[in-house]
Amino acid sequence: MKTTRNSMSAKTIPSAEQIAEMADSGENITRFFSGKGRMMQPIQRVNVDFTGTMLEELDREAMDLNISRQAVIKTLLRRALDEQYVAAAARPAMKYTAVRGKLI
Repeated sequence: MKTTRNSMSAKTIPSAEQIAEMADSGENITRFFSGKGRMMQPIQRVNVDFTGTMLEELDREAMDLNISRQAVIKTLLRRALDEQYVAAAARPAMKYTAVRGKLI
């Protein structure tokens, strides 16, 4: 017995480029979004000065990990910030007494 494909197959999902073109032409494209994602902050460029020795270390690390120097910097910076948040959360809150003017 010969099998045939169902003519009611799932509709093809347009590419991001096609959705962008629809939006540019004024079409409502909300049906393509679930609302479950999160908004990403815009990327801001910064200039940072490093010593030659630090650059050599970063380049060595990048080569070992087979990633870019920028990826190494971002990874190390993210790790350092996370460690700082954990340490700050572990410290008891300092209280200031107005009577004696001292931290307790």
